[in-house]
Parts: sequence; C-alpha cells; structure tokens
Amino acid sequence: MKKLIALVLALVLSLTLTASLADGIKIAIPNDATNEGRALLLLQAYGVIKVDENAGITATVADITENPLGIEFEEVEAAQVPAHLASVDFGIINGNYALAAELGDALAYENAESPYVNVVSVNEKDKDSDEAKALAAAVLSQQVVDYFANYEGQAISVVENPTDGYDETVDYEALKGKTIRVVATLDPHSFVLEIVKGILAEKGITLEVVIVDDYVTPNTAVNDGDAFANFFAHQPYQDDFNAQNGTTLVSIAGVHVEPMGIYAGQQSDLAALGISK
Repeated sequence: MKKLIALVLALVLSLTLTASLADGIKIAIPNDATNEGRALLLLQAYGVIKVDENAGITATVADITENPLGIEFEEVEAAQVPAHLASVDFGIINGNYALAAELGDALAYENAESPYVNVVSVNEKDKDSDEAKALAAAVLSQQVVDYFANYEGQAISVVENPTDGYDETVDYEALKGKTIRVVATLDPHSFVLEIVKGILAEKGITLEVVIVDDYVTPNTAVNDGDAFANFFAHQPYQDDFNAQNGTTLVSIAGVHVEPMGIYAGQQSDLAALGISK
C-alpha cells in the first residue's frame, strides 16, 4: 500500500510540475506588425500554437486560436528581444538583432525560402534614377554575394544573377562627385554597405551610411527626404509600413534572408515546447 501511495504521489507531483512548467512558459517576441506575425507563424510551423489563417503575416497574439501549453507572450521592440532572454524561456529574434547581440545559433530556424527578403528601399519617384540603379547594381554584386558566406546560414544571399557591381545603363560620369545617403541597421546591412561603398567609390560616388537601431527611422528618413535609401527591413514589413503610413517606399534590390530563430533563454533546449531536434 505504501509503495502504491508513493507511486501515486510521484505521478501527481510529476504531472503538477509538468503543468506548472507548461503554464509558466514565457516567450519574448517582436511587437511590430509583420515580425510579430512572423514569430507566431514560426511557432505554428513547429506545431506549438495555431494562428487564425485569416490573420496572415500581420497576426498578433490576439489571433492565436490554439495555445495548448498556455504560453505567455512578452511583446517587445524587436531590437530589445535579445536583452529579454534572461527573463523568459525563449526569445524569437530577427537574424540581424541576433547577430548584433552575438547570440550564435538558434535552437530552431524558420525556412530560409521565405517571403522575408531584406531589401534596399527608396521613394517611388526615385526608383528609376541613375542613383537607384547604381546602388542596386552594387548591392547585388558578386562581392556582396560572396560576403554572405561568412554568416554560415544566419544570413543567406538570394541573388541569383550577381552583377560585377555596375549597371551599363547608368551614366556614372554624371554621378561622379555625388553622395548617396543610406540609413541602415548594423549587421549585416551596414557591413554589406561598406562593400558597396568601395564599389561606388571606383566611380567617384560617395556612399554615406547612417547606422540606426530601430525599425522606424530608416523609413521616415527616406520618406522625408533626409536619406536617399534604406537597407534594414524585409519586403513584408515595408509593404505593411506603406499601408499603415501612406508612404510610397519601393524596393530596388532584394538582397538576403535572415532566418528568424527561436533562441534559448532560461530553457536550453526545445523540450518544453514539445519540439524534438
């Protein structure tokens, strides 16, 4: 009888601890429209939650239809998710912010074959200008494609037909002495632009790179005319920003994908989420 009671108590304790762990799981996710949806869809891809199919890439926690583990989500500014890892079980982080925080490999990544291609954007009125063509040709160069090999999968080039850095339709002589100002986030965007800077310098063009750490300034700077272009965000984010703010920013180059990942916080593996790797 004593053994039976002990076994029952052990089972109850085990179930209690498991339920407690599940109920207490906390995950930090970006709070901006498309990246929050992207994070939730990543969890759905691994079978952790289900999201209303009508919400799409702009889903929020309010669109979660099934959350069997009772996960609590902390919605924070995308750049701040790495700083929250110490206080949550997991964080879902954009590749550029994971690189900036030197986090190393994620516990799980989304599929790199995704619509979340990082783009260089300009005002619609400037998209056919020689400045835009010169910038696009440089950022889509073989030199830039080769550079992404350094990231070992954390950032992946999507350029299928790299250029030699130049566009034969551009009047580079007319651009000589001009400055093109681009607002970018740090890694890998500003590092890529250092390569672009050298390519354009060969034609006498100065590339001025302004580094920021948020997802709003790059778009407002281009929209307000304080910068010619930006390089920081993926296409779905830019599309959503235009829809929400009435701006007309367009892509002149799709450069790379930064797979979003689930990163370890207080949990060192994915067992608590029921994911086997």
